[in-house]
Amino acid sequence: MPLTQQDIDAEIAAEHAAYLKRVAGGAPVEHHPRRDYAPYRSSLLRHPKRPPVAIDVRHDPELVELSSPAFGERDLSALDNDLTRQHTGEPVGERITVSGRLLDRDGRPVRGQLVEIWQANSAGRYAHRREQHDAPLDPNFTGVGRTLSDDDGRYRFTTVRPGPYPWRNHVGAWRPAHIHFSVFGSAFTQRLVTQMYFPNDPLFPYDPILQSVTDDAARRRLVATYDHDLSVPEFSLGYHWDIVLDGPSATWIEEGR
Repeated sequence: MPLTQQDIDAEIAAEHAAYLKRVAGGAPVEHHPRRDYAPYRSSLLRHPKRPPVAIDVRHDPELVELSSPAFGERDLSALDNDLTRQHTGEPVGERITVSGRLLDRDGRPVRGQLVEIWQANSAGRYAHRREQHDAPLDPNFTGVGRTLSDDDGRYRFTTVRPGPYPWRNHVGAWRPAHIHFSVFGSAFTQRLVTQMYFPNDPLFPYDPILQSVTDDAARRRLVATYDHDLSVPEFSLGYHWDIVLDGPSATWIEEGR
């Protein structure tokens, strides 16, 4: 039986009350949500039900890395970080520039890291064969990009602002507009996945994925800020969003990905 909005509101309120009680009792603040956050129904499916698979790397140390990303500059094209120029025509939607820095816990830049994004189009539809939303596809927008962080830890993407979309988690469930980010260390097994949101979205209070981050400061760190200096005159609006890999100001990372 699907959850009603009243059910969702009650469970979110209960989770937040439990969080406040833990903080009042001196418990450490949890920057990452539990994997079984009840309002986010599919989080129950993310629990490993079997022990980890042991891989014998004594004979082939690179066995675990057979499926891996491309890390070098030679593996990237000039269009990989510009999602508006990857096809013959112009994509539909509001063009945006998204940029920020990849930082360690001490605020130092993390250089040469592969940063990937994927997102829905301006109508809120992913270019994916299992997509269920009946919004129109955009033949000129695939919704994926990648780049390497520079010497200052900076990344930059040109894209279109994604639209919200329904996701059937509960009655009236809509995801706020967001962009998925993936960051790789020096190996595929170090991959981190997170999401960036846009400021002042009215769907924030109704989204159990965002609300599963019960620490207010950590939740705010997932929201980009409008940056007029990043806006390209007569072309795109600019948004700034830094990714902090660890430490007390770390960006929320999705579990089980």
